[in-house]
Amino acid sequence: MDQFPSPMVDMIRTHDRIEDKKVPGVSIIIKNGLSKPIDVYYADQGQEFHQMDLLLHFHGVSYVPKYAVYNSKHPLILAVINLGSGSSVYENAFQNSSTFPTLIKMILDSVSERKSAEIRTSRIYLSSFSAGYGAVRAILRNHQSVLDGILLLDGLHTDYVPPGRVLAQGGILNDEKLRDFVQYARLAIDNKKKFLITHSEIFPGTYASTTETVDFIINSLDLHRHPVLKSGPVGMQLLSETSINGLTILGFAGNSAPDHIDHFHGLPVFLKLLLDK
Repeated sequence: MDQFPSPMVDMIRTHDRIEDKKVPGVSIIIKNGLSKPIDVYYADQGQEFHQMDLLLHFHGVSYVPKYAVYNSKHPLILAVINLGSGSSVYENAFQNSSTFPTLIKMILDSVSERKSAEIRTSRIYLSSFSAGYGAVRAILRNHQSVLDGILLLDGLHTDYVPPGRVLAQGGILNDEKLRDFVQYARLAIDNKKKFLITHSEIFPGTYASTTETVDFIINSLDLHRHPVLKSGPVGMQLLSETSINGLTILGFAGNSAPDHIDHFHGLPVFLKLLLDK
C-alpha cells in the first residue's frame, strides 16, 4: 500500500547535498542482466588491484554512491542498481536464486575486460536506500553466507497484521519479512558480519516504519537503544545508537522528505563507518 505522505516541511536543519559532479574513475554500463541498466564504477587512483571488494547499491542516483566509493579510499567495485519505485520491484528482481550470482559474474567480467586482467573479489557488500531494501531482503534470503556486510539507509519496512492496523490500534508486525535481518544482525554481534542500519522518524501509516522495524530487531536480540544527541552527516541529528561488535543501529531525527533524503546523501560517512568496523 502507498504510504500517507508526510505534511511536514523541515527548515531547521541544513540538509546538505552532494553535488552532481563526476569523480575520477571508470564507469561501465551493463545493459542486460536486469530490467534496467547497471552502472558499474571503480576508482582509478593509479594503483593496480587484481582483487577488489564489491559493493552493490540499490536505489538512488549513481553520483552519490560513486562519490562515497571514491572517497572511501578502499579498493571497491561499485554497481548501482535502480529498478523503479516500491520495494517489490527490487525484491521480485532477485526472487530467482540464480540472479544474484549471475549478476556478480557479469560485473566482475565487465571490469576484468576493461582492465585486461582477471579481477576477483573477496568481500561482497550490499547497500540500499529507501525501497532498495527489497533487493537486500531477497538476496539475504538465498545468499546470506556470501554477504560480508549490509548497509540499510532508512529503508526496512514490513506490513501490519491485520493489514493497515497500526501498533497503537492492536496490530502487529509481519515478522516473517524481518527474520533474515534479525539473523544477520545476530551474526554481526558475533563479529561474523558487518551490519549498519540508519532510520528516521517518518511514519508511513499504512505499513511499518523504519523505527518500528528497527525496534523489532533490537527487541528480538535483547538489545537497548542508547539516547544521544550528536551531529550527523549533511546536517542530520543523531538521537539514538546501538552498537555491538559488527552491528550498528543509528536513529536520526526527522519526519519529512528532506530528512529521508539525508540518509542517502550521508552514504559516504555511513559506508566508511561500515567498511572500517
